[in-house]
Amino acid sequence: MTIFRHIRPIQYRAFAMPKREETTKRTQRRVVFLTFPNVVLLDLAGPWQTFALANRIAATDLPPYKLELVSGDQSNSIDSVEGITMSSHRVAANCRGGIDTLIVPAANIDVYGALLMKSSRIINRLAKRSRRVVSICGGAFLLAEAGLLDGKRATTHWQGIDEFARRFPDVHVQSDSIFVRDGNVYTSAGVTTGIDLSLELIEEDLGKSIALSCARDLVVFMRRPGGQSQFSVTLQSQSAERSSINELIAWATDNPAADLSVEAMAERIHMSTRNFSRVFRNEIGQTPAAFVERIRVDSARRRLEQTDDTLDAIARACGFGSSDSMRRSFRRMVKVSPGDYRQRFSGSETLR
Repeated sequence: MTIFRHIRPIQYRAFAMPKREETTKRTQRRVVFLTFPNVVLLDLAGPWQTFALANRIAATDLPPYKLELVSGDQSNSIDSVEGITMSSHRVAANCRGGIDTLIVPAANIDVYGALLMKSSRIINRLAKRSRRVVSICGGAFLLAEAGLLDGKRATTHWQGIDEFARRFPDVHVQSDSIFVRDGNVYTSAGVTTGIDLSLELIEEDLGKSIALSCARDLVVFMRRPGGQSQFSVTLQSQSAERSSINELIAWATDNPAADLSVEAMAERIHMSTRNFSRVFRNEIGQTPAAFVERIRVDSARRRLEQTDDTLDAIARACGFGSSDSMRRSFRRMVKVSPGDYRQRFSGSETLR
């Protein structure tokens, strides 16, 4: 059943199908998308399409996922904040039986005040019957209000992270994460990170080859460069008004091992050292030295995730004087050592 009334179904050309993972028993996982009024469309559509794509790529008589759109309201009609109306398969009151994965997308932040208390009973009832519970973006507010995140690590959209931490002090907020798993509860950050998390869940269920084929079909990273960051240093720094500063940022990001001293960067864009430091801090919101450390740590993150290079080789390639210097920066910024980071984020068992 096509859930979007106003969007014509798109026919996708299949990539080469991976060999299906061998299993001893075929099972179909029930994935319930619990949506509330003014749902954020991409929070719903992104993960929905990712799981639907996994069904097609798996190419089995029994698709691995059974997708259900469930309205948290009393009406089968669901309005998105973007103005598209959808029809649910059923309302939450009629959603019975076991659930493999319960997914709660965000709704318009303006209606959270009214939604939070109203949704808790519904979410808790369905969560008790679910193997795992997932929030997309601001859906973490709904899980937290239901008490499902108490004492757990969690994340949400960066714009709401401070309000989330203030409102739910018992939650251990991970502000720099694309997504977080704590036990059987998963939370994702802003909007498109729901696709990242969906790929992770598919990899857990069906194996890396199918998840990778989904990522290729969607033209997204299986795992984003930079690992768990909600947004890269480059994206954070694109607000500079001067094109020369933006060009410098792009160049420095691509060349972390270059001479990135204040003097060298100032000379590159034909400014005095003093004026460069003042302008850079005003436009980027941090000192040149802090910026350089961040891009070098980001570069090291990518290499730790994607290569088997030694720590010494990575330190040299990323502009650190030594592996000890890289280790100090990592502990200061990422709160773990490079070795621990590689162990957590480089393999198929990655949990961000």
